[in-house]
Amino acid sequence: MRTMKSGRIDFGTKEFAVREVPVPEPGPGEVRIKVGAAGVCLSDVHLISGLVSPLRNATAVRTLGHEVAGTVEALGSHVEQWKEGDRVTLQAIISKPWGVDTMGVDYDGGWAEYVVVPQEVLVAIPDTLPFDQACIIPDAVSTPWAAISHTANTQAGEAAAVWGVGGLGIHAIQLLRMIGAAPVIAVDPLAAARTNALNRGADAALDPTAPDFTEQLREVSGDHGLDVAFNFAGFPGVDEQILPLLARGGRLTITGLSGRPFTVENSVALIAHQHRILGHYGYLPPHVEQLVRLVDWKRLDLSTSISAHLPLEQAAEAVRRLEDKDGDPIRLVLIP
Repeated sequence: MRTMKSGRIDFGTKEFAVREVPVPEPGPGEVRIKVGAAGVCLSDVHLISGLVSPLRNATAVRTLGHEVAGTVEALGSHVEQWKEGDRVTLQAIISKPWGVDTMGVDYDGGWAEYVVVPQEVLVAIPDTLPFDQACIIPDAVSTPWAAISHTANTQAGEAAAVWGVGGLGIHAIQLLRMIGAAPVIAVDPLAAARTNALNRGADAALDPTAPDFTEQLREVSGDHGLDVAFNFAGFPGVDEQILPLLARGGRLTITGLSGRPFTVENSVALIAHQHRILGHYGYLPPHVEQLVRLVDWKRLDLSTSISAHLPLEQAAEAVRRLEDKDGDPIRLVLIP
């Protein structure tokens, strides 16, 4: 029996380790991928720490990893669209009538040498797109892209701000600038993150803990307020800080997971100014395909998003670095 290395978590005990497991076999309609690169996301950190738990199968043992790119290595029956050797990135979300199944949570993910997935989640990538950049498109780039273009329906010329400019938020800055939002404001307590946001196209980068933060933001927006605001930070208190800063008709889109309740301090203002609070999760299949085209046509540059490459055996070290913000990583990538 062939075996492979795999980064496995027991959701019941929160124990994580890289182990030897059998190489999975593709069933009907499935494809086995030889993993070329797999991203390490803050969601993975939260799953290991227990801050976030699966909605179903809360005691399952799973291979983590929902940002994956690689090469088609074997085909199950009834697979005709793909062939061995095809270069692909993998959508991590499968829509179901009762909700969604997420790779690395509801079924085994790509922190492994091989992963088996349904053929419908594959997206072809050009030979010019490296695996380390391709693997982060699903989630690190497609989640903010879907939040911006689909959930918040952001328009050119709208004032936009992003709270938390880490792995997802930094790409939100690039994408908002790309579609013509103005101004684009980065909000983060870390000086290095703010500098990085300015380098990626933010018009201003503000510290939310500064005593005059509100005045600074209103000055940048021309006292207009925010048409769209995105919470990628996932820390308690962020939503309460954002709501009073919205312009009439402004939208707060929440993607960051805090696991905590929040309070609408002024429900009268919420109603009178027609503010909207929107929850956002993941992306739709067209979003990944759009982003692959945008990168291929050089409308979007992901070359500086990869902070470091680590071998799969050092997955726990990658999790530590991301959790501790060691080196202020945007995306750490595991290479099997």
